[in-house]
Amino acid sequence: MSRALARGLPAPLGVTAFGNGVNAAVFSAHAERIELCLFDARGEREIERIALTERSGDIHHAHIADVPPGTLYGLRAHGPYDPLNGHRFNAAKLLVDPHARALNGRLRLHDLMYGYQRGHADADLVRDDRDSASVMPKCIVPGPRRITGNKPRARNAAAQLIYELHVRGFSTLHPFIVPAERGTFAGLAHPACVEHLTRVGVTSVEIMPAAAWIDERHLGPLGLTNYWGYNPVGFCAPDPLLALGGFAEVRACADALRAAGIEVILDIVLNHSGESDELGPTVSLRGLDNASYYRLAPDKSALLCQ
Repeated sequence: MSRALARGLPAPLGVTAFGNGVNAAVFSAHAERIELCLFDARGEREIERIALTERSGDIHHAHIADVPPGTLYGLRAHGPYDPLNGHRFNAAKLLVDPHARALNGRLRLHDLMYGYQRGHADADLVRDDRDSASVMPKCIVPGPRRITGNKPRARNAAAQLIYELHVRGFSTLHPFIVPAERGTFAGLAHPACVEHLTRVGVTSVEIMPAAAWIDERHLGPLGLTNYWGYNPVGFCAPDPLLALGGFAEVRACADALRAAGIEVILDIVLNHSGESDELGPTVSLRGLDNASYYRLAPDKSALLCQ
């Protein structure tokens, strides 16, 4: 299949509905080529790769016709694989768009996600050319953005009470909420939860990290998972565990809280990512431009993720 390509715009970053298709714009200072990869409706079969043929500075971009909202996609980046100089490009690894607003499944750490051959002396970082698409969640092309004007009712700032809240833990055992919505943004928006918050005098809810995250690699062998979400990969997408309906569900929750006079604050993690140090997986930023996105150790082979 061949789709019509046009120059497109270098902003906004990510893949957005535009005209009769999408505008795709991806930052990479060192990539030789960025490809948008389209998948079937179940995310199981890659049906097309489309190179972003235009470049404005370090932004690779293009307009791609006939890509409707709801289409599943990922990115592949071509460039040098040269770990000693900070470059970790590996087009065999499907990448999450760092500006994607929804994923079709959770990020679950898998051996195919690593850009290097594990089992070698790890410090060698020999490239692994096995394709990772089968174990990667796919990004979802969003529809046009909807801006809401719903604001919390006026309140006395001197009486502010901020409740730091973990979405999963807050309602996961609540008997009044249907099981499918417990521990989600939909559960938090349930009238029983909103009524409880207003009854105890909460004026602001600070939601603990809810962006799509992945387990640290040492947890699996211990039989553990990351519960708290402080290991993000999709910084702009809610984790499907917490929002099966994507940002529409998050917006509906925020609207319900604000309608009750409760301000909503979203905690985000920007000081590190789920790709971890130089021995971590290649799932997004590392594959797009490791040397730009991460601070490197003096020998440029290791990341300083503190």
